[in-house]
Amino acid sequence: MTKTIAACLALAVFAAGAASAQIGQPTGKSDGADRYIGYYYPKPNNVETFASTLKTIDGVDRAQRVQFVTVISQGTLQSAYRVPYAIFVKGEKADRLIVVGLQQGELTTIYRQRALLANMTTMARLSPFFQERTVAEDATFFDLLKLLGFQSVTITDGEKMTHQVVIK
Repeated sequence: MTKTIAACLALAVFAAGAASAQIGQPTGKSDGADRYIGYYYPKPNNVETFASTLKTIDGVDRAQRVQFVTVISQGTLQSAYRVPYAIFVKGEKADRLIVVGLQQGELTTIYRQRALLANMTTMARLSPFFQERTVAEDATFFDLLKLLGFQSVTITDGEKMTHQVVIK
């Protein structure tokens, strides 16, 4: 168990360093345009806003968001089966969560994308962190992202379909 925790922390430190290097990142526009469109995903077909009643936890920073997503990614990589999506963070503050489908035909509709987000809600509700800070049966994955200071989650099939949720 201790080795697993140490490995997670080591991986998180490596990921934080790699993310801050911004190697091969798209060049941004100063007008606030989404600089990841055309690089990580097509222009969103749908954009919605989720207004959470929860407040972001004081002191949560970039490194903690990177670590959170690193742990999720590590779980998918260690899965007994091939997970059909990649999950990562982008942005100067690592406050933009991106989920990209890796297989043809996966996540091709808003309904499949929402189903994946619903599964992430189920996983979040099982975590002690979430249970201690919310009424787990009422809160969603979006609420968890709000607690951690994420500004958006973008989910795409990696080809044509992109859905973006802005978290307020």
